[in-house]
Amino acid sequence: MNKLIVGLVQQSCTADRDANLEKSISGIRKAASNDAQLVVLQELHLGPYFCQTEDPARFDLAEPIPGPATDALASVARELNVAIVGSIFERRAAGLYHNTAVVLDRDGSLAGIYRKMHIPDDPGYYEKYYFTQGDLGFRPVSSSTGRLGVLVCWDQWYPEAARLMALGGADLLIYPTAIGWEPGASETERGLMLDAWVTIQRSHAIANALPLISANRVGFEPSGNADQGQIFWGSSFIIGPQGEFLARASHDKEEVLLAQIDLAKTEAVRRNWPFFRDRRIDAYGGLLRRFQD
Repeated sequence: MNKLIVGLVQQSCTADRDANLEKSISGIRKAASNDAQLVVLQELHLGPYFCQTEDPARFDLAEPIPGPATDALASVARELNVAIVGSIFERRAAGLYHNTAVVLDRDGSLAGIYRKMHIPDDPGYYEKYYFTQGDLGFRPVSSSTGRLGVLVCWDQWYPEAARLMALGGADLLIYPTAIGWEPGASETERGLMLDAWVTIQRSHAIANALPLISANRVGFEPSGNADQGQIFWGSSFIIGPQGEFLARASHDKEEVLLAQIDLAKTEAVRRNWPFFRDRRIDAYGGLLRRFQD
């Protein structure tokens, strides 16, 4: 399969889990009706981004894998013959939770999971309170649509994560995401942040000659007070292996994005830009140190 039609769902979320799931499924149906073979959902698409605050009651939102959400997505995948990348607040055991991406294959089977490796702990993003660091490493998930290098949000800032997925044989990079602005951020700062977010991911595509899908949520979500929270900036996109934009979403609307990816282009690009050939793997030992003193 050299040509792959991919889609993503950019949506807002409320506290109504069932309504959020139905909105995700509606987006999947729309993408599938336009011949999408793979559809990517945003990070934690079953509800609001609850990590803006630390609240022990939020652990009640977690569920096992397999579980209700994966069962629902599997049913849709099987019905529509489309692979789906979803995002689950995973309850692995009592007191052990992960931010986990799931891949449902076109026959409804659970092809694999990825547990978020880089966990932020910053104002508005208190994920270390909820999530244990992933323990599955950076291994692509094999599916009928290719080997999927699935990473999650904060992972998208780390070139090491993308590189290891590429070295593991990923055919494309996928980033379910939840990122936005604080309401008080200036227009200048908003522009800088968004540009940095797009640029770092384009660099991963270019450095590894891989197509990339980034699905971000959209809309304002309060953190408790009406004037505090996050304005999730949407701007989801699909790019090719030279960082070229194949499709881009708005920063403020719910959208279903579609593009055709040529998986064979990776081979052609790597022949002309032989980054893998010229890597000095004998000289990179310093990467295993926290800092070069």
